[in-house]
Amino acid sequence: MKIKAIDKGQAFDFGKTSAAYAQYRDIYPGELYDRLRSLGVAADGTVWLDLGTGTGVLPKNLYNPKASITGVDISEEQIQFAREEAEKSGWDITYVVSPAETTDLPDGGFDVITAAQCFWYFNREKMQSEIKRLLKPGGSFIKIYMSYTLDDKIAIKSHKLVKKMNRNWTPNASGSRDVYDDLFPGRQTETFYADLPFTRESWHGRMCACRGTLASMDEKTLKKWEKKHLRFLKRCPESFTIRHKIYYSRFVIS
Repeated sequence: MKIKAIDKGQAFDFGKTSAAYAQYRDIYPGELYDRLRSLGVAADGTVWLDLGTGTGVLPKNLYNPKASITGVDISEEQIQFAREEAEKSGWDITYVVSPAETTDLPDGGFDVITAAQCFWYFNREKMQSEIKRLLKPGGSFIKIYMSYTLDDKIAIKSHKLVKKMNRNWTPNASGSRDVYDDLFPGRQTETFYADLPFTRESWHGRMCACRGTLASMDEKTLKKWEKKHLRFLKRCPESFTIRHKIYYSRFVIS
């Protein structure tokens, strides 16, 4: 995938990150899930669609057998991981490989639609009409974004090392701007912070599963980055926390 406004048009493929994403990016704090439930996500008797679902992190953590849940993603590799985990766990979740802009799902079929860590990759104008088409009258669309903050020495060093070896990488800017976009009238945006726990292994895995490394580096550069990053982490405590900022914006569509 190439998007002119992201990473200076550099190609990236989240399919390459699927294994690492499934293992190391399931890190949203419990408070986020509590807030999403309070907004009606996965409530009893509702029909919920998660766009850009990836490996199914949101459906997995918000699973409710009394709700109907569908996840959509353009990456076959990501969806395969999501399907395998759902089958293994006995979760009744439907996963579909499709662009978010053209899902072919039924008109007015959903009470809630979410998009976590992904909306800025979509075509904004097409998504406006697709979300309106898919939602029931009075339904909610919620977009979510989370990023580590750069007031932590470990996060800063890891961030700078990726940036040094992938100068086209432009993290954070697209996601943080996107949550304040007035896609529909009546945007309600909330933010909060959470200190998330990591080990040296899980933090390295989390950095592997990002757009700037596995998704876009060539094999030679990736090996160099991994060697340097692991050498740095050896000097860090075995366990630590990294501060993250979580954003979410809700729109109620009449």
